[in-house]
Amino acid sequence: MKHALLILPLAALVPGAFQLIAQVAAKKSGIEARLEQALRMFPDADTDKDGALSINEALAYVEKHPEARDKFMARAGSGKSSSKPASFAPGAEGTKVFVCAHSYMIYTADWLPQIAQAAGVPHLKAGQQMIGGSRVQQHWDLPDERNQAKKALQEGIVDVLTLSPNLLMPDEGIDRFTRLGLEKNPELRVLVQASWAPRDGKAGAGFANAMRDSVTAEEIDSMLEAHNGWLSLLEKQVTGLNTELGRPSVRIIPASAALHSLRRHVAEGRAPGVSKQSELFRDDHGHPSDITALLVSYCHFACIYQRTPVGLPVPEKLSARPQSSDLVRLLQQIAWDAVTSHPMSGVKKA
Repeated sequence: MKHALLILPLAALVPGAFQLIAQVAAKKSGIEARLEQALRMFPDADTDKDGALSINEALAYVEKHPEARDKFMARAGSGKSSSKPASFAPGAEGTKVFVCAHSYMIYTADWLPQIAQAAGVPHLKAGQQMIGGSRVQQHWDLPDERNQAKKALQEGIVDVLTLSPNLLMPDEGIDRFTRLGLEKNPELRVLVQASWAPRDGKAGAGFANAMRDSVTAEEIDSMLEAHNGWLSLLEKQVTGLNTELGRPSVRIIPASAALHSLRRHVAEGRAPGVSKQSELFRDDHGHPSDITALLVSYCHFACIYQRTPVGLPVPEKLSARPQSSDLVRLLQQIAWDAVTSHPMSGVKKA
């Protein structure tokens, strides 16, 4: 818990700190590049005068100088964005879902239609927008001519908006997108993904995906407890926003809880066809493999459609894996348990 609360202010100084923005050849992580940029802007933050800004120095500096956050964010700006417009014809019937995300969630835009089709529910893509390593506020700050999320909400073609904040909370963009969407569609539902920590919460250099294989079940529980410190801040923001609105328009998708549960199953040898936790990620950073992407997408499906994914067929993408049927059934059950166990998901078991 203490670790999570300590690392949160860092994101204020270095938003998107865990995004890899340097070229592979440079072997420099996003947080290192951000710290270097912060040092150039705030040289007095380097208290030991060694010419490098450490995480602890950044934490201490932003605690004493909270105005540094706004200055840094104004200078750093947003990352590169990409977007797609709605893909349905006027008058089409179905739930219109817009995915506004960073790289830990954008894949749901492609997984959800497949899952919904298998479940026999009409799912329509109202569009998508991605900024790597982003806070929701960075999506809000995009110029109007490039802001597909704002455009779709203003046109009133969105029934469900999914958002993915990063480390810094509260994230003002959640409130702003919600208010904008409700102006055009009073029945709009906003679902906010609670993602997992990059590099298992270890911000320093030297972390490798293979290191996840030795993480014990007890350590996974500790990681989830640390995550809950961040989650409590998201819950506080969502509760306040819903109180202001007078209705529960905003809900939380507990993706991190589901992933930690799956990792515990793997660590204890209870995940069919998966022997290593590193199989759940495609890089050191923590971007999801197809297994994790499907798990998180099942969480989204459960929250959007208020129904269990348990029993749906094995997606073609995972059909060639060993014990694919048993593995997918486990993913479905973990997703359903995570969603129905979180009081702010809006979903309850029958």
